[in-house]
Amino acid sequence: MSDTEKKITDTQGQYLQAVQKGQRLTDASWQTCRIVLTTERLVLIADEKRQFPLSAIDRIADRFDVNQQSASVSNYVVLHLGDNVLLVTAKEHESFETDLYRAALDGEIILVQHPAVEGGVVQNAGWTKGRMKVTDEALQLALADGQAVPIERADIGDLSFDDKTVSGEERTVIEVEHTQDDISVETHLAGDDFHATVLQVMLEESAERNRADLDLSSTERRVIMALYSGISPFDVPSFVGISVDQTEEIFDRLIELEAISLRRERTEVALTTKGRRVAGEKMGEQ
Repeated sequence: MSDTEKKITDTQGQYLQAVQKGQRLTDASWQTCRIVLTTERLVLIADEKRQFPLSAIDRIADRFDVNQQSASVSNYVVLHLGDNVLLVTAKEHESFETDLYRAALDGEIILVQHPAVEGGVVQNAGWTKGRMKVTDEALQLALADGQAVPIERADIGDLSFDDKTVSGEERTVIEVEHTQDDISVETHLAGDDFHATVLQVMLEESAERNRADLDLSSTERRVIMALYSGISPFDVPSFVGISVDQTEEIFDRLIELEAISLRRERTEVALTTKGRRVAGEKMGEQ
């Protein structure tokens, strides 16, 4: 190892060569190995030692079921390296995935627009540079203007991707809905192709865990929309046009459905990720 290279993790796992020199290997099988991940490379140690510089990874994905062997494993990461595709799974796989995201993203610069949307209202924020740091809990962004923007991975609601011109270049823009000071905001991220694919996989995985399919009445959805727009829970009855008792009953149901969380006993509530997702879907219908 060089003086600047640092070990991130050393664990046990398996790998499967799904594509070699452009050819899909339908008879490939998992090989038990030791996995060593550093700030510069991924090393797989089995009967032979295989090393892959992180700079050689073109794309990281979440599934590539080349055969039944690969389909039978629920969690693995897919590494696209030129015309080769490698699947890797670790004993503590979620922890390994986070370590891989850290290796790929920590200290890297990305373009950030924050807040692009706040309380459902489009803002005039411009694009600025941000330095990334990945933790178990969040994607931390240190912006050039001094702002610190944490995107909690358990707090990601809606997530979308679009190709746009940013700073004179066509880039993939990742639009992430989360909260800031209990208000729903969107932060937009744009980077090079590799950083965009890593962020997409990491954030999609987090958003998928938070997805909700709630059967709500029109009044319940109006309550959620009021909270999403920044209306105080105390002002919801007059804003929506319902009684205080009816509002309390709806709050009880939404708490039970985990669409809102209780902040003070039966008086103050805030939307959860599930609730914000419902609101986001409703906004999209309008």
